[in-house]
Amino acid sequence: MSALAADRAHIADLEARILDLERSIAALHLEKEAAQERLDSYKYPVLTLPNEIISEIFIHFLPIYPVCPPSTGNLSPTCLTHICRTWRDIALATPALWRAMSLSGNRMPLNWPEVWLKRSGCCPLSIRMDEHADGVVACGSEVLGAVLPHCARWEYLTLRLRRPELFVAGRLPLLRHLDLEFDDSLPDGVITFHEAEVPLLRVVTLDIIAFLNVVLPWPQLTSLTLRVISFDSCFPILRQTTNLIHCQLDLVHDHEEFGPLPDITLTHLESLCCNDDDYFGQMSNCIDPFIVPALRSLQVTERFLRPDPIDFLTLFVSKSGCKLQDVRIRGRRIVPEDLYRRAFPSIRFVFDGQFVGDEGSTDSDDDSH
Repeated sequence: MSALAADRAHIADLEARILDLERSIAALHLEKEAAQERLDSYKYPVLTLPNEIISEIFIHFLPIYPVCPPSTGNLSPTCLTHICRTWRDIALATPALWRAMSLSGNRMPLNWPEVWLKRSGCCPLSIRMDEHADGVVACGSEVLGAVLPHCARWEYLTLRLRRPELFVAGRLPLLRHLDLEFDDSLPDGVITFHEAEVPLLRVVTLDIIAFLNVVLPWPQLTSLTLRVISFDSCFPILRQTTNLIHCQLDLVHDHEEFGPLPDITLTHLESLCCNDDDYFGQMSNCIDPFIVPALRSLQVTERFLRPDPIDFLTLFVSKSGCKLQDVRIRGRRIVPEDLYRRAFPSIRFVFDGQFVGDEGSTDSDDDSH
């Protein structure tokens, strides 16, 4: 009987303790609700910013235009629409967020370009399509077809096409930058763009097939890059690009010698970059025709300066009357760094390759000079 009495007393004690705990929990619930009410009534500073400021922050969140952001993911403008209703409304009302579109490798619904184009309003557009990225673009003709009606707004256009027939010419009044790479020739022959059709075009990059299939108003260009092309193929065009400021030639050696060529005078050219496809032979006949009095930067492999790089560079500078400031020599070299620097003390040299010398000895170089 004494044990039962002890249990009854223990239960009474436990009930009293439980009641105390319940009162404490109730008090904590009230304290929690009060704190939550204060949080709910708090206005975060970012939400007090004017919509115009938030819109500008959103624009700086994306890659710098004309670089195209991904259509989905953390760096996409679509992620800004998933934060809250206010930010979604601001993002959808900011046309600049939707003006750069990469049409390659997307897993988006087929109509997503039309959605972005509508959101972009009247903004100039940056369009990129690469049929080599992530395999063949599914429904590439339909995707590219969605942006064709807006070609009057194209400002930057980059196309890598397995099927060049997808490229349709027309009047492109805002086009400033054109980058084309084709896997095959255009089925309907060469496309010609007249100056009135592309009045603002200044920067062009072409591979050899696009170069042979597209005719442009060459004299108005200020920057030209030609990829995988022989010098004798591009020589006639270079003589027409009289207003170039930058020129890059990624040349291939076609193993067919060509005789001396007439001079190419480019009075405004400030930067010249010549790359080659191997380390053998010399390609000085590709540099020798240039007369470039405004040249300040030269990037070449030593093949373009052989057989005697120091003498060739001396004659090249003297012929053009230019004041070179920077020279970058890429690839393997037979002339040591210090010989270049002693011969041209006023020029900053950078070497990106290995010194092999006449006997095949090696001397590692770096870019710290």
